[in-house]
Order: sequence, then structure tokens, then C-alpha cells
Amino acid sequence: MILCLDVGNTHIFGGLFDHAEIKLRFRHNSRLNVTSDEIGVFLKTVLRENEFDPKSVDSIAIASVVPSLDYSLRSACLKYFDISPFLLEPVNSKQLIIDLADPNELGADRLADCIAAMHYYPKQELLIVDMGTATTFDVVSAERHYLGGSIIAGLRLSMDALQLNTSKLSSVEILKPQTAIGRTTAEHLQTGLYYGQVGIIKELTRRISDEAFNGRAPLVIGTGGFAYLFEKEGIFTHTVPDLVLQGIRIGFETRNVS
Repeated sequence: MILCLDVGNTHIFGGLFDHAEIKLRFRHNSRLNVTSDEIGVFLKTVLRENEFDPKSVDSIAIASVVPSLDYSLRSACLKYFDISPFLLEPVNSKQLIIDLADPNELGADRLADCIAAMHYYPKQELLIVDMGTATTFDVVSAERHYLGGSIIAGLRLSMDALQLNTSKLSSVEILKPQTAIGRTTAEHLQTGLYYGQVGIIKELTRRISDEAFNGRAPLVIGTGGFAYLFEKEGIFTHTVPDLVLQGIRIGFETRNVS
């Protein structure tokens, strides 16, 4: 089995794969001072608690955007699984042609999203929208060229910024509001956060279509922790919750393909 880890600024999102089928999903806080022992013990514990033998893991693949955790992650894999992990990076990507001045600027999680999207929707013009801590936009041509993208603050990050920088606004549950006009302060925040993201996604999709695809509408793939909230807004062609984990798996499995 392949253990795939998406290491972000808020969580380590993990998935256990038996070939292409995901058998287990889990999360762990990705605080900066986490040790290799904490990571190793957590990984073995979460596998055992879900009735998977840690010894069944024969490969580990990681996409990390937190370089300060990479040493602890690698050490945990070696110490607790006796496996040297594969780190997905632009330098070892065989699938995506990265048309950036510095390809290494593309985050490993966004690279994984693109790899999976190209795998499931081959030879298509793609816009991948990943709604996590940040909401990221990645543009891929039908010829597998990464053309660029955009980044905005995600829903939770926007909520935290409002709470921290205002005197009377407190955190609210992030959900889909019934109306665009709120009647309480909490509803004001909820409608602003939700429909603000809808508006940004629609506008960026329009501009990207014009600039990258001569006005042709790309397939818009929604993924990330908040994408499910927007499934009925008509802004995504497809919603794929495990896109990044699948991309890590595919990147690992095709690592030796020329």
C-alpha cells in the first residue's frame, strides 16, 4: 500500500491507497515544532486504529509546502516504517511542463492537483481551484503546460483576518447562507465570505478563459476542504475531493516514466 501525505500550513492530510483506491483518510495538525517521533507514532496509531497493519505500507509519498517539516517527516518515515519517502517536487515531475521563470516556485500540493487533473481529464484545458487555507487557481493547457495561476485568501483565513483585526467581529461557522443579505452580524460575515468567494471564482474563471484559452471555457475542477460547499453554484465542472492525494500517488507511481 502507498501512504500519501499532503503537508500544508494547517494540516497534514493523509491517505492510504491500495492501488488507485483510497482506503483511509486522516488529518493531523501541522504545527512547526512537531517532532519526527510525534509524526511516526501518529501515523502508526491512525493506521492501527483503522485496522490497517503499518507493515502493509510499502511506499510513502509526500507533497509538502512546509519545508521546516520535511526533515521530521523524512526521519519519521525512516525510523517508524523503514521507508525513504518520495517527495513530489517540480524538479522530479514527469507529467507537467511548468512554464514559469522558476518552476520550483510551484507548490508541491498545486503540482499534485495538476497531475491528478490531467490524469482524470486528459488533453483538456483545465482550471483547478483548490479551496484550503488559501484558494489557489492553476491553469493547465491541453498540451500539459502549466501556464500560471492565482492565489487568494481562503475562507478560514479570511474569517481569521476579520476576527483578529476588528473589535466587534467574532468567528462564525462557515456555511452556505440561505440569502445574500444577512440580518445579523454573523450572517453578514457568512454571506460576505461565501458569496465573495463565488464572485472571485467566477471573475477569475472568466479572465483566465479569455487570457489563456481565447475565451473557451476550461474544465473547472473544484477541490480542497471547502469545495463541497459550492457544488451547486455552477462554478465547477467537477468536484474532486481527493485530487491532491491522487496526484501525489500518481506522481509517485510515474516517477520513473521518461
